[in-house]
Amino acid sequence: MRSSATPKRRQGAALKTPRKAAVKPAVEKAQAPQRGARSQQTRFSSRLRAWGRHHRSMGWDSFQRLIRYPLGNLLTMLAIAIALVLPAALWLTLDSARLLDAELDESATLTVYLELSADDAQSLRIEEAVNAEPGVLETQLISAEQGMAEFQQSLGLDDALAGLESNPLPISMVVRPESVDPVAMQQLAARLEALAGVDEVRLDLAWVERLRNLAELGRRVALALGVLFGLGVLLVVGNTIRLSVESRRREIEVVMLIGATHAFVRRPFLYSGAWYGLGGGLLALGLLGLGNHWLSLPVSALAASYGASFSLPQLDVTGSTILLSCSTLLGWLGAWLAVTRHLSSIRPR
Repeated sequence: MRSSATPKRRQGAALKTPRKAAVKPAVEKAQAPQRGARSQQTRFSSRLRAWGRHHRSMGWDSFQRLIRYPLGNLLTMLAIAIALVLPAALWLTLDSARLLDAELDESATLTVYLELSADDAQSLRIEEAVNAEPGVLETQLISAEQGMAEFQQSLGLDDALAGLESNPLPISMVVRPESVDPVAMQQLAARLEALAGVDEVRLDLAWVERLRNLAELGRRVALALGVLFGLGVLLVVGNTIRLSVESRRREIEVVMLIGATHAFVRRPFLYSGAWYGLGGGLLALGLLGLGNHWLSLPVSALAASYGASFSLPQLDVTGSTILLSCSTLLGWLGAWLAVTRHLSSIRPR
């Protein structure tokens, strides 16, 4: 009995042993550490710092490239400055036109002539009635004697008018309206002429309209020239950046082969265009200052010969900031257009 049971136990043990041996390698394989490439997500703050470092590096590198070739880059900036000087000068002219518009608004008045029979008391009552009308800003009463004195002084006929027996001029009133719109002034003139004691209301807006039309023409000409010369700045910067891209074509192909994006490749050229625009704007400010200094003396002498004082307008801090911002933006935009166009044709091999 013992001899027959022993071989069966040994045989069962022999059958169980391979099953354990087969499970153990599988467990060891599952517990073994996996090796190979791993992916790790970068935080937004780290990416932002890297982006800022790259922008600072590219800005400084592009500035050093400009300093490396000063003469050629200075000529490019000078061409940009010349293209910016004329629109800026027209801008200053428009500022003078705005001042002229303000003076025209002040000089756009109505003259109210009272009846010859009106005395001082009646003229004061009429003045109160005129001030009560809507649309009247202020009034100035001119007596008959004051009107005759101004008339003699303006014509230089003191001796000839001194022999008149009586003063033929009536009491008048200068009315300054709130609105200088021609329609509103005509309506106000009609209401004033209907008042009792008013003989006539004079309103002459033809010369005001002519000057305003001339000022509007100047604005449109300045805008058109500004757009044309702005396109000229884009062409100058774009052509310069195009040559720079062609000279660094091999370098661009290499960095694109290792995975650089178009934004990465475009960034140093955009900074170069911005530097060109900023330098051109600074030179334009210098040219405007020299031109103002050169023309100020003869312009002042010409104004003094007519008994007036006039000084050429200058760019203030706000105007200088706007000019530099526009020139920098135009340089950046010209570089972006040139680089984007040429990057689409570059195929790394």
